[in-house]
Amino acid sequence: MEELFGVCPVTTAQKILSGKWTLIILYLLNKKTMRFNELQRALNNLTQATLSKQLKKMEEYGLIIRTAYNQIPPKVEYSLSDLGKQFVPVLKALEVWGSEYIKYMKSNEV
Repeated sequence: MEELFGVCPVTTAQKILSGKWTLIILYLLNKKTMRFNELQRALNNLTQATLSKQLKKMEEYGLIIRTAYNQIPPKVEYSLSDLGKQFVPVLKALEVWGSEYIKYMKSNEV
């Protein structure tokens, strides 16, 4: 599967989006630029190590931008990159599909 990364569009997208928190972080950052602690609180106090690892991977993939301000105390903000913003229509489609699936679950007692 690894040999298809960067060759097959579906495999490439799957790998980039495979992080447990990737979609949720993209969703939150679509709403607004956020600081690390804001993200951590919004993700139900996800551990600092896990969030840090996820953000670094997303930055490596070019989905988000990390902006560090030269001040004391240090201030770092995260926002969607242009590439990350291109994913917003997919997020919106997933939200619509998720809502429809919730209706399906309720009507079929899944």
